[in-house]
Amino acid sequence: MKIVVIGSSNTDMIINVPRIPAPGETILGGKFAMAGGGKGANQAVAAVRAGGEVAFVARIGDDLFGERALAGFHACGIDTEFVQIDAQMPSGVAEIFVAESGENSIAVAPGANANLSPADVHKAAGIIAAAQVIVLQLESPLETVQAAVDLAYQNGVKVILNPAPARELPDDLLRKITLLTPNESEAGTLCNLVVQDDKSAAQAATMLKNKGVAQVIITCGAAGCAVATQEFCGFVPAFAVDVVDTTAAGDVFNGALAVALTEDRILVEAIKFAGAAAAISVTRNGAQPSAPSRDEIETFLKNNIT
Repeated sequence: MKIVVIGSSNTDMIINVPRIPAPGETILGGKFAMAGGGKGANQAVAAVRAGGEVAFVARIGDDLFGERALAGFHACGIDTEFVQIDAQMPSGVAEIFVAESGENSIAVAPGANANLSPADVHKAAGIIAAAQVIVLQLESPLETVQAAVDLAYQNGVKVILNPAPARELPDDLLRKITLLTPNESEAGTLCNLVVQDDKSAAQAATMLKNKGVAQVIITCGAAGCAVATQEFCGFVPAFAVDVVDTTAAGDVFNGALAVALTEDRILVEAIKFAGAAAAISVTRNGAQPSAPSRDEIETFLKNNIT
């Protein structure tokens, strides 16, 4: 298996509203939809749609949401051998408000995701050791993330860590990461720095690289990506599109980035490939439903040469 994604699976309950409600406020007239979500599952779906060969390591509940999620993974062609069904906890769910501007506000009940353990990772040791890339996020317990990183590092497997939701991380973990992909807020948390423009994003990328991360990509939304590697420090611009819903844009970026790395693309070209996938995704509603196919990404790139 070329790509192994380890992480969360949720069912997203999505309400489209004119604007994000303020504390204590009720807004009527929203439109409801339900879709597969969770950062890990989103990245796995995005990767397989972008042309990757993908296995997923996760926990879901023994309930209707879990059944629906598993059916969705099978339909996409994701290897689910190491998706565990948890008899004690329900499947994870997320309540998402999406404003007309495309911005979103999300609350998550992790459920079975909180039980994803180092033991679950070690059950999948064979496919992790044989992978080209593993992809991780922080919706799983940190000790589970650490176990997966250690296992990949010991076997010379590239590690993409999308450090979301934001939290501080130990330097010994960061030194084992091949590619760290925070957004501006997450980079700020990792660096104890306010990241709000190109200059501060570049500063944060350099700081993270100096902590031992091999390659850093800070995603800055419509502005693009601040990049710091041994060979390149600079900014890769984003593609301009009309935004409908930014939910899971970062997940789509990471999933497509993993695919590009398995194809031995140079990093800037890999970022453009991932950026194209993310750009397409924000023109659509939902998390997993917004992830584009390989053909869509390639057509978009041909029509948007930079």
